Amino acid sequence: MVVDGVFVAYGDGEPVLRDVSVTVEPGQVLAVTGPSGAGKTTLLWTMAGILRPSAGKVEVAGEPLRDRDHAVARKVVLVPQDNGLAAILTAGENLQVALIAAGVTPPDARRLTAESLERLGLAQQTDQLVEELSGGQQQRTAIARGLALAGDVLLADEVTSELDAANRQRVLDLLHEEAARGAAVLFATHDPEAAAACDLELHLVDGQAELVRAG
Repeated sequence: MVVDGVFVAYGDGEPVLRDVSVTVEPGQVLAVTGPSGAGKTTLLWTMAGILRPSAGKVEVAGEPLRDRDHAVARKVVLVPQDNGLAAILTAGENLQVALIAAGVTPPDARRLTAESLERLGLAQQTDQLVEELSGGQQQRTAIARGLALAGDVLLADEVTSELDAANRQRVLDLLHEEAARGAAVLFATHDPEAAAACDLELHLVDGQAELVRAG
């Protein structure tokens, strides 16, 4: 995935991202770091096709990214910071709905749901409503959904913020497994240890980016 000279602003305000460029190849893991308000979420949303750059471009699989529908069609998966789960559904239903919407058959959706929740240590929570889950369990459910979708690009926003040390390491291992599968993985984090374990680190300050470590 390629981000080339991207500027992003909300409305008529000052740009939140200023001339940001980075390339993440299949098999690589990129950590996006920086203080709160630096533009990490804005960058991921732009790469997911939710926000449109005011200048510059985002390319996925060699094509300029048009919008979120195009990103989904090109298998760009986003795990948002707020988890994006439907509170009225169970953990398992949240995964199954996303998988069926992506074209997976119901039997395969049930199988992939069980496998993904098991990988995140959530097999016992499959039939629990999201509102009954702890913050950490909700976060892991959202990650399980993102992994089940098996995207070519996985964008994950602060996906370890609610997790204890054991589950944090489990999630980081799974993100690296996604890269080993061939996905390009990008995740925003405040965790310097998590960032240090990645192939690349893009540091944002006041919307400007610096590649502080290259693989």
